[in-house]
Amino acid sequence: MKHIMRSRAAVPVVLGVAVLMALTAVPAAAGIDGIEVVGGIDLYARADYITSADGASLPFWGLTDNATGRPQYPAPTLIFNQGETITITLHNQLASNVSLIFPGHDVAGAGSCTGAGTPPAPGDADGRMTCEAAPGFTASYTFTVEQAGTYLYHSGTDAALQVEMGLFGAIVVRPFGYDEQNPTAYGHPDTAFDREYLFVLSEMDSRIHQAVEYGDDFNGTEFLGDYFSNYWFINGRTMPDTLSGPGVAWLPTQPYNTLPRMVPGETVLMRVVSAGRDPHPFHHHGNHALIVGHNGRMPESAPGQGPDLGYEVFTMQAIPGETFDALFTWTGEQMGWDIYGTPADGMPDHDCVDGDGDGFGDVWAGSTWEHEYCADHGIELPVTLPENLDLAFGAFWSGSPFMGAAGALPPGEGGLNPNSGYTFMWHSHTEKELTNNDIFPGGMLTMLIVEPPGTVIE
Repeated sequence: MKHIMRSRAAVPVVLGVAVLMALTAVPAAAGIDGIEVVGGIDLYARADYITSADGASLPFWGLTDNATGRPQYPAPTLIFNQGETITITLHNQLASNVSLIFPGHDVAGAGSCTGAGTPPAPGDADGRMTCEAAPGFTASYTFTVEQAGTYLYHSGTDAALQVEMGLFGAIVVRPFGYDEQNPTAYGHPDTAFDREYLFVLSEMDSRIHQAVEYGDDFNGTEFLGDYFSNYWFINGRTMPDTLSGPGVAWLPTQPYNTLPRMVPGETVLMRVVSAGRDPHPFHHHGNHALIVGHNGRMPESAPGQGPDLGYEVFTMQAIPGETFDALFTWTGEQMGWDIYGTPADGMPDHDCVDGDGDGFGDVWAGSTWEHEYCADHGIELPVTLPENLDLAFGAFWSGSPFMGAAGALPPGEGGLNPNSGYTFMWHSHTEKELTNNDIFPGGMLTMLIVEPPGTVIE
């Protein structure tokens, strides 16, 4: 058995015109970080701490693939290939029984538990959902990966408490014949994408975590019946940490970044996993998204027909335990003005060459912007911007409203948006979830950055 850790080079964060708050620019990755599993993997359940952007230190229970390393929140993202048989061995280093379940997969857990004192396997009279590992022992789970898509995995033991404490993660299954140069979510060309990003949504009631840490007589019911979350996470981070790069040193148990980046005309695959106990309406500004997968299944009218193409959303109703795969693109279509500016706006002239008749510029080269919406080409910005003396500046204002352009700024202002991209807020549409324990802005909030054509996003 072996597994392969994927890593990506960090690249500079570039935030654009729509950002109204000054944040710290940091590196960001262009895709999903996770563990490519071939054959099997060992996961270790341990206790540790995460931090929230308001400075809180929150105890949690997490998983790691490192026998001596720190666990992470959420658990490692596991990347499988469709058709392979996988064995996951859980090593329990917590003081309570622990188990894992894998919704959407047919797991052969019976008889796979090992070690003295291990509870009965599934199907026994005690009614447990899954094979448990007692403290200090292991449990193994074997299954064949039958369907591509995005999945949740989590504790099956006292799930109300252990999922709250952090024993959950995401699974990404690549389809048969997956081609990294021409990727698809489900093996059908209508599910093709250029970039993919994972959004694992979760929440915490910090009282529960504190009670567990202090060793109170906590039996899982003290606060669970009076549950009230006060922290909300995307990939284990709260805003503004959601804008930090992957694997930053100050978030050692929260390694996954959550800052999507693209250039106009690209297709982004959004993999949304609702891992907590509360629903989270995940709202993505900039455009609708086309749902091509739900709970690890592609919705199609008949086998081989591909995804039904009439299901678009601008807010994903992320119900607990569910997952979505959705395609998102942005071109600036029907903005009503030329996003690259006109000579009347003081910008260099450029062309919009639509040789294939699709309504958009063809190739970014010379004076032509690829994927520019030609119907808006040459239309001036419909407002007159105030003079700088009448403006207040965010750190990411480039000095210009045009993509890829920079303007004059007062000394000490700006400078954190070298590519002059456009930025759109992606966030929970439940307003209280945009806070860190009542401190705004925070919580389940990140940004999409649409970079100028030609920007290299690694």
